[in-house]
Parts: sequence; structure tokens; C-alpha cells
Amino acid sequence: MPRFEKMRNVTASLFFFEESDAWLGVLRIGLGTVVICYVISLATDWNFLFATGGPALVTRDFSEALLSLQSRFVPRLGWLVDVGRQLGLKEQIVLQSVWICLLGSGLGLMLGIFSRFSAVLAWFLHLCAARSGSFVSYGVDDFMTIGLFYLMLSPLPDRFTFDRWARGSTSRNSVTLGFFHRVLPLHLCLIYFFSGLAKCLGPGWWNGENLWRALTRPPFDVVSADILVRFKLFFPAAGIAICLLETAYPIFVWWRRTRTAWLSAILLMHAAIGLMMGMYLFAMVMIVLNLAAFGIDLLPTLRRSQSSVRVNVASRAD
Repeated sequence: MPRFEKMRNVTASLFFFEESDAWLGVLRIGLGTVVICYVISLATDWNFLFATGGPALVTRDFSEALLSLQSRFVPRLGWLVDVGRQLGLKEQIVLQSVWICLLGSGLGLMLGIFSRFSAVLAWFLHLCAARSGSFVSYGVDDFMTIGLFYLMLSPLPDRFTFDRWARGSTSRNSVTLGFFHRVLPLHLCLIYFFSGLAKCLGPGWWNGENLWRALTRPPFDVVSADILVRFKLFFPAAGIAICLLETAYPIFVWWRRTRTAWLSAILLMHAAIGLMMGMYLFAMVMIVLNLAAFGIDLLPTLRRSQSSVRVNVASRAD
């Protein structure tokens, strides 16, 4: 029984502790910005990607048919189109309405207007679009889904929202804030560790070959191959650095003494990926997730608010 009590106390101290909502504000504003950029980037191709007819090489009905073989319960745009058809709405009108609602949810998140509703709507509509367009989706959609999932479950609104300013509503459950601020970093640590471990298992990242292929493969060949050839000796060192950064991420980003240096290196890596490969949305969402999980110490104003919560908790304990 004493051993059980000790385990329960350790678990409570690790996962259920009082925390500031500063990290939640970073996550909400950052993901809202990413959603807006995501929607705007697909504005001209939205119907082309998700319509069942037209000149698209892979139509939505084909990707959703394959999705149904895995599970019939995964959200998809076909559900919304079917509902619209029952109401007498054409597919194009439904798809445009989804685009407008997704844009509105992104704006709602960024400004903190109807924060909870905006988070749930953004998660659901983005998941529908990502699953219905699975043939053209990549890592950014997975990480956006992860981030929005944590956001919609977190105790919104935070102190930086319009909701709190207008209605005076706020989350009083700081223990829940602590729980989600613990789970999100742990999730990131697992992602980076296994991503780095997978890179370490093959020779491609140690000799720089995989990095060269990533930078020269269309449509990610933003930097000219002529320029890359001049720095060919740099690729093995860069590949090894990426392996080490990701594999050792759980250790050095969690240790407070090395957190700033390691997190800065990770953020620089993602910024370089965005600039050199044109994967701007992927770089944005990874930077947002890292800042929300570990970057509060890098932001002076948010760091002070974080410290004040800890001081208040300590004073109540005394």
C-alpha cells in the first residue's frame, strides 16, 4: 500500500501540476496562423483536389473508397457532401462552404473568438480534408491534426483570447493545463526519437545521400543543384547532425541547462527545411509545436507569467 501511494504521488507530480496557460496561447495563435496559411495555399486548387468529377488524376471518391476499406468511421468530406445533397446543395457549394468555415475557424483560433468551438471545427474539417485528400497529403497534415487535437481538448480559453476579454471567461483548471503541457512534450519526444533512430539505421543519412536526394527531388528542389554541388562536403556532416539532434532530443531538450541550445537547433533545422525545400507549412507547424511544448523559456514575457504561477503554487503550499 505505501508503494502504491508513492507511485500515485509520483504520477500526480509528473502529470497533474498547476501550470500557466502561456503555452496554450502560443499553441492556439500558432495553429490558427497555420490553418489560415493552409487554407489560403489551397484556395485555387480546393475544388480540383476534393471534387469527385473534373480533370483530377485521383478523385476524392477513389481515395475515400480506399479509406472505407480501413475504417468507415474516419471523418471525410464525403460525409459533408452527402448532408449537403440531402439539403439540395451541390457538391461545389458544400466544398466552398467547408473552405470558408475552415478559414473562419483559423481566424477564430488566432483571435481567440469562440476558442473551443473554433478548435473543434478546425480539427474536424482539417481531418476531413486530410483524409479525403490522402494521396496529396504529407507530414504537415499529420502534425496539424495532432496539434489541433491537443488544442481542442485543452482548457480554453487562455488569457490572450478575445473570449476572456469580452466575457471574462477563463479556465480555472490549471492542473489540466499542466497535464496537457506534459503530454504534448512527451509526444514530441517520442516522435523525434523514433524519427532519428530510423535515420540512424541506414547509411543514407550518415553519408549525406538522403539529404542530397531530399533537396534535389521535385517539387522540393528549391535550391539549384549547381549551388548544392558546391557544398557537397557539407551533406554528411549535416546528415549526422540531424540524426543526433532528433535521437537525443528527449534528453537534451528536457534538461533545462541544454534546452535553449537544443531547441534553438531544432527550430533552425525546421526553418532550413522550410526555406530550402519549400515546405513552409511543415516548418511552421513544427516550430509552433516545439515553442508550445518547450519554448516558453525563450519568450521573456511568457516566461515571467510562467514563473508567477509557480511562485503562487509554492506560496499556497507553504
